[in-house]
Amino acid sequence: MAKKKIKMTRERGHRQRASGKLIEMGKEVVSDIEKVHPPKLKMPSRSTSNIIYDEAHRYFVLGPRYGLRSAGSMKQVKKFAQLLCTADFAKELIERGKFATLREMYYTAEGWDAGPFSDQGESDLIIEDLEATCGLKREDLGLTPEEDGAAVFGKLVVNEDGVVIDATKAGRAGYTIPPTIDDVEFLKCKAKRVIAIETMGMYHRFVQEQAWKKFDALVVGLKGQAARATRRFLKRAHDELGLPVYLFTDGDPFGFHIAMVVISGSAKLAYINHELAVPDAQFLGVTASDIIDYKLPTDKLRELDVARLKQLLKDPRYNTKFWQSEIKKMLELGKKAEQQAFSKYGLAYVVKEYLPAKLGLKS
Repeated sequence: MAKKKIKMTRERGHRQRASGKLIEMGKEVVSDIEKVHPPKLKMPSRSTSNIIYDEAHRYFVLGPRYGLRSAGSMKQVKKFAQLLCTADFAKELIERGKFATLREMYYTAEGWDAGPFSDQGESDLIIEDLEATCGLKREDLGLTPEEDGAAVFGKLVVNEDGVVIDATKAGRAGYTIPPTIDDVEFLKCKAKRVIAIETMGMYHRFVQEQAWKKFDALVVGLKGQAARATRRFLKRAHDELGLPVYLFTDGDPFGFHIAMVVISGSAKLAYINHELAVPDAQFLGVTASDIIDYKLPTDKLRELDVARLKQLLKDPRYNTKFWQSEIKKMLELGKKAEQQAFSKYGLAYVVKEYLPAKLGLKS
């Protein structure tokens, strides 16, 4: 009973905070109307010129610039109205304890007086506007993506909606991280670290080879670019459970990017990176040095890869001795390699030999 109360308190806390922010926003609009002024809202600028890499926190944040969205502007009035309708929709979801997918909201807007969106991309941007204005995640507003997050396998027991789930007994694929991961209570964890893996193929290899036992780890499959829920899970595992996070990705510019988004966040989500980024996460992925040392099978860098690597060299997130050295070495080699390249030495090699060496553990 006590555990159920803790979970209910956690959920209620998220909803009360979100509801309070929406009410504050509504009061601002009402106040303007009562003063016979065109209602307006102050919104943080999400333009690239206002996105700053915070050296102290090691992730992207929004700068000090703000803009106004006003019902008094013919160019802005429809978006202003749609933003208020979205806020009202979210408020109703919160009050009813419900969730809706981004797709469902897009279709719900067909019946709004403010008018429908031209496509889902437009409605997704309005949701981002609401997130930035209120300082909330869309999940706090009761809005979730279509898909769940990735999967985790290991010695972790959680309470999700009153159901106790053991991540070692949730089927071969493990426990699926839900979009509402903030409402999930961590009941018990005996793992000592988290190993997050880019591809689900390699994730299943880790599960089959019982890497979760060998490394006392929570093994997480990222499914490529990690979803918000997955990144939030990794942050909670690091901050609340005190687990170091390791990232195992392909040895190419896009694998590097996947890892860095977990570590330092993305420019697009600068307004909520403080809730998603794990600056202390460590990269264990395939490097240019690994390609040489392990004589891995490779593919030739494409023009797109070369251009992307050159961009990374200038990105402040990669301004460390390790990253600068490995990126330059990859450009010199003109080669890249996938995680699966270690299969050259056998399917279990990456678990039995490569990762123990990277982690400094006995194989």
